[in-house]
Amino acid sequence: MQVQPYLFFEGRCEEALAFYEKALGAKRGMLMRYSDNPDPQTPPPGCAAPAGDKVMHADFTVGSTQLMASDGMASGQPSFAGIALSLTTADESQARRWFDALAEGGQVTMPMAKTFFSPAFGMVHDRFGVHWMVMVPQ
Repeated sequence: MQVQPYLFFEGRCEEALAFYEKALGAKRGMLMRYSDNPDPQTPPPGCAAPAGDKVMHADFTVGSTQLMASDGMASGQPSFAGIALSLTTADESQARRWFDALAEGGQVTMPMAKTFFSPAFGMVHDRFGVHWMVMVPQ
């Protein structure tokens, strides 16, 4: 069994994928657009189908972890409340590089610093609102 994060960027999925490639060395896997659907269905009442160029489904890997992503309904209002993604490395300088890259255009909620449980730990919401915790284990 696997549990995999699935992130809905509500219209900014391709931008997010490019950002994670640069910031974290993420590798893109497959990408399917709404226009690739051979059997488009009528959206439920009150839901407008996103433009055909929007991302219906994509996957990417960060390290050995596969994540999935979509533009969702492209509402422009992504919400990542109540969850954080955690990056762990044994290399303190790598942790700081990841943290600084994720913080670019985002909001630092806890600056990278030594804690009682880690020589380097910090928390940041990236420019898409995804909450990250970056750390080096003790």
